[in-house]
Amino acid sequence: MKLVIVESPTKAKTIERYLGKDYKVLASFGHVRDLAMSGYNDLGVDIDNDFTPKYEIVPKSERVIKQLSAKAKDAEEVLLATDPDREGEAISWHLAELLDLDIDDTKRLEFHEITKKAILEAIENPRTIDMNLVHSQEARRITDRIIGFKLSALVQKKLNARSAGRVQSVALKLIVDREREIESFQKEVSYKIEAVFKIGKKEYTSILVNEKGKEVEFENKEEAMKVLSILSNQMKVLSCDAEEKQNYSLYPLTTSSLQQEAFSHYKYRASKTMKIAQSLYEGVDLDSGRVGLITYMRTDSIRLSPKFIYAAKEYIKDTYGEEYVGYAKTQKENDNVQDAHEAIRPTDVNITPSSIKDKISKDEYNLYKLIWIRAVVSIMTAEKYSLKTIIFDNKGYTFKATGKSSIFEGYKKLYKELSNSKYEDIEDLEVNSIIPVKENKLKEEETKPPYRYSEASLIKKMEEEGIGRPSTYASTIDSLHKSLYIKEENKYLKPTDIALLVNDRLQDYFKDFINVKYTAKMEKELDHIADGSLNKLVYLHHTYDDFKEPFESATIIMPKQAVMLDETCPECGGQLRVSRSKFGEFISCSNYPTCSFKKAKEDELTGKEKECPICHEGKLVVRKGKYSNFLGCNRYPKCTYMEPLKKHFFKKKK
Repeated sequence: MKLVIVESPTKAKTIERYLGKDYKVLASFGHVRDLAMSGYNDLGVDIDNDFTPKYEIVPKSERVIKQLSAKAKDAEEVLLATDPDREGEAISWHLAELLDLDIDDTKRLEFHEITKKAILEAIENPRTIDMNLVHSQEARRITDRIIGFKLSALVQKKLNARSAGRVQSVALKLIVDREREIESFQKEVSYKIEAVFKIGKKEYTSILVNEKGKEVEFENKEEAMKVLSILSNQMKVLSCDAEEKQNYSLYPLTTSSLQQEAFSHYKYRASKTMKIAQSLYEGVDLDSGRVGLITYMRTDSIRLSPKFIYAAKEYIKDTYGEEYVGYAKTQKENDNVQDAHEAIRPTDVNITPSSIKDKISKDEYNLYKLIWIRAVVSIMTAEKYSLKTIIFDNKGYTFKATGKSSIFEGYKKLYKELSNSKYEDIEDLEVNSIIPVKENKLKEEETKPPYRYSEASLIKKMEEEGIGRPSTYASTIDSLHKSLYIKEENKYLKPTDIALLVNDRLQDYFKDFINVKYTAKMEKELDHIADGSLNKLVYLHHTYDDFKEPFESATIIMPKQAVMLDETCPECGGQLRVSRSKFGEFISCSNYPTCSFKKAKEDELTGKEKECPICHEGKLVVRKGKYSNFLGCNRYPKCTYMEPLKKHFFKKKK
């Protein structure tokens, strides 16, 4: 018997079905070993001895390792089939070490989809463990441990905050910077002039433009009104031209764009999207048995395999016609793209979303439909449309009206199932004809502040700036939630008071280290370790040298500080401050423990606008219990989450 080890039992169950009785597939249940929580100042890393790591078995994995070790001793051969990325490579290496396998000879299976063909091809073409990938993961883990532990201890001691980290604190800076942009925003008012005209029963709008065809914006209302007063109630057609345009199809999905699109279409949080994608990748039960429906979901590539492109073209031709068959997109220039991964795509284009709608959950269906459509439309032809432009004259002032009409649907033949935008055309008008104007009017426009980040737009920004990797986007945002640094308002991320304080103090002492540019540089260096062009120790020494001096300075100089409010304590007259507990932020007296006054922050009183932390779909509402009221999810009984009301925040009346 040959033993195959993967991370999850779901993945094991799917793969074992393909391999037959000569193979046993078991799961490690994720990472089996990590840096120790003791030794070397509780870092688990000997900084003074070339950053030598001290590893220990993760407590939950001790029983699993004993079972795997026993099975490995009896096995004819052990094959490691963890995920095809840095983390997966590290898990394989740790397993090899713990099971006393020969690192140089142990077979490592690499596949990017869990299908019978892909698994058998991996069995036929094994490789050995890639130590460059292992070193890259180890360098990342050591860096995150040193920086994360030291910074977290600093903000806990000085600011009574929860945590800080290499990527987390830069993501927080993006959120805080955006909040400050919004706070400092000064609106500007401008005016445009529109002429509304009618053709038949339909109304259209034209707009005043300059000689270059650009819309005229007036900063001064009086100036705009002066022009408006000159205009007559009719316009002369100067030209009516139509131009054929093309709208090219979209790229297939990456981890980042999947999370963005899932939020846009379904309002899924990043962590929820990845959880659903994981189940689609590892396998779901269909009539034909257990099937992996999508390729590996942690990727920043838009590449598609030749065999999928061929199959998709055949599907498009058979379903829509030869004229809808296009060309696959080529990879964009992106220094951050890792490995030889494909985009996220269906493993079999002929398994259409509609064919399995009743066999998978609604969330799985939604995400699979999104992935399937984006992969297929990326190989379809462009949409062709006519852009009609009509130019009018009114008392020497030029107005422009535009309309669109579809010539050939192209990829939108399929994509309209996700997003169906309709065009409005304008009838052809004869040159020199006179068109009556129903109304000349002034249109006032105000500039708007930038939007707060949603999880999706934050991930997009992180990807653009080279911060983090596909495997870390969701977990970074989860860390910010758990540290009580962000709260959601209508699905947008607002920094909390403690987040503003933590960000400002970190920028006071670590502005050259905790910033977008430096963090992106670190990510590139980790990629260079992965491809063998940079030594792990060179990276670790340089990074720690950059961190050590500002950290030592902050440890001595940074004052202890709390978020203070412009309110006085009703009990003793002291100044109120924002404090933190495991339940969230609350308001307390700065004279504690002499004065123990506490009260809830206004947004904590009823749970208003507070998302359920378990299902992420419901809102917390006040419910009546047998003995007292409590907060519970409004999706009950589907979700049974509950927590106590913050009654303990209030001082009892005497």
